[in-house]
This record gives sequence, C-alpha cells and structure tokens, in this order.
Amino acid sequence: MSTPHAHGTLSTTDGHTLYWQAHGNPRGRPALVLHGGPGSGAHAGWTDFFDTTRHRVIMLDQRGSGHSTPSAADPRTDLSTNTTHHLVADIEALRHHLGIDSWLVLGGSWGTTLALAYAQTHPEPVRAMVLLALTTTTRREVLWITHDMRRVFPEQWERFRAAAGPDADPRDLSSAYARLLADPDPRVRFEAARAWCEWEDTHVSATPGFTPNRRYADPDFRMTFARLVTHYWSHAAFLPEGHLLAHTPDLAHIPATLVHGRLDISGPADIAYDLARAWPGADLVIVEGAGHSAGTITLHGATRAATDRYADLP
Repeated sequence: MSTPHAHGTLSTTDGHTLYWQAHGNPRGRPALVLHGGPGSGAHAGWTDFFDTTRHRVIMLDQRGSGHSTPSAADPRTDLSTNTTHHLVADIEALRHHLGIDSWLVLGGSWGTTLALAYAQTHPEPVRAMVLLALTTTTRREVLWITHDMRRVFPEQWERFRAAAGPDADPRDLSSAYARLLADPDPRVRFEAARAWCEWEDTHVSATPGFTPNRRYADPDFRMTFARLVTHYWSHAAFLPEGHLLAHTPDLAHIPATLVHGRLDISGPADIAYDLARAWPGADLVIVEGAGHSAGTITLHGATRAATDRYADLP
C-alpha cells in the first residue's frame, strides 16, 4: 500500500479544512483523483491506477468526508456550503495551493460527475481525463437507482422504501432519507444511515465478485456517506438537469478515456455512451463482465492502461 510523500490541509473562507495527500513521484506528472460517494473519502488504493514512478498522484478528501473537517458525520455540520460548485472551487484552490499548472484528472463514480463539472468550469488546467464507472447525477439517474431498480431487487427495495417512513414519496427517497438523517433523535439517524448503506450494497452487489463494503461497519463513515449522498442526490448534484451532457462538447479538446462496466446497473452504460458520443476527444471502453466496482480486475486494467497512455502527454 502506498504511503504519501506529502500531505496537508487547505482552509476555505467558509469554515472548511480540506485534507490532501500526494503519492508517487514528487517530480512526476501531476494527477488528481476525485473519489466517489459523495462522502467516500480518498484512500491509497487509488494509486493502483497509476504508474507511481511516473505520476505525482494528488488526492483530496471532499468537503465533509475523510479527514476533512467539519465531518458530515457530525449532525451539527451544516451542509449548505457543501455543493458541487463549492467542490469545484476547492479543486481549483488546491491546484493553486500546490503550484500545479496542469494535471490529469481521474474520477470514479460520483467522482466522474465532479470531474466533468470541474473540467467544464476550468478546462485550461485539465491535460487529460480518465473517468471510471460514469455518472452525471441527474434526476433521471437518481430515480433509477432509488426507485426504478426495484424491478431488479424488489424485496430489498421494499425494505429500503419502508425504512424511509410511511409518508415518504417513493419517487424521492433521497429527500426522505436526508430528512431522517437530520432528525434530532440519534436512533432515527442511526437507522436511516444503516438502511441507506444496506441499499447501496444491494445495488452494487450485481458486480461480479462483489464483497460487502466493510467501511459501512464504521458508524461515522456510514453517517458521512449517507448524509452526503442523500444531500447531493436530493438536489441532483445542484446542477440543471442534463447540464453536464449538454456541455460535454465544450471538452472536445481534452483527451479522455471513459471506462465503464457492461454489467454496471448502478450507472447503466448508456450514461457513458451518451457522453462519449458528445465528446469527440473521448475513447469509450466498455468492459464486458464488469460492474460498478472499481476493484474489478478488468476495470482496473483498462483504467491503468489509460493513465499510462496519458503519462507522457505534453
């Protein structure tokens, strides 16, 4: 497991302290990793997608997650300053803080939504992009994963819906859970986080070789993850519907590889296909037999091949 050669914090003007770490070659080509969730936090396992002799791999714990503070696990933490626009500004602030002119941007799952939002806002410093298990976090995608997927997992979805309470709108369960996770009763919050993460494990379980997410056993991680996911999903990532796809042609000059599992039911492959069709500079790699998990060997191989290919870009 890689250990960072540098790490530190970056303070924002609105009360957040963001933790970052750097792995690999301090003189290598800079690469930024944007973790999933929202709320998963960064970990050294992301370095497996890089030749660390050639890359300087920068990881950032997004607001409220990982080692960044205040933690979303604390019910007193206000999430009003935790939006996609804030995260995009944080990324650019980190780039300036570290004195980086340009970098490769790699995102996984939710991190692909954030990577697209960042590149569309600040295209100049983005040298190339590698996007794995793509999402754009539209209302349509959120409805699929929280409602329509009952067609795949009917029994599990009934438990998921029931835990949201009798008054919950079954077509807006993210908002229902977000309310429960803000309840003053810690027992209500605890049960809501448990039920949400159980559903997360359910829909990812279609991935071949799936193993339950061990981090969900940690109550703080579970609460952080559930609060941030429901916060972002209930607001469709704080973006107009279809915004990222509509502005994908603006990225035509940026080389990119989109890696997606054919069996990814958490984010069906049409998401990646539509983005690639709108992005002349992108290569689409559909990995047969792979699902949503970044740990799948075939997804790993395709992603590592992409970062290797971009390591020598000027």
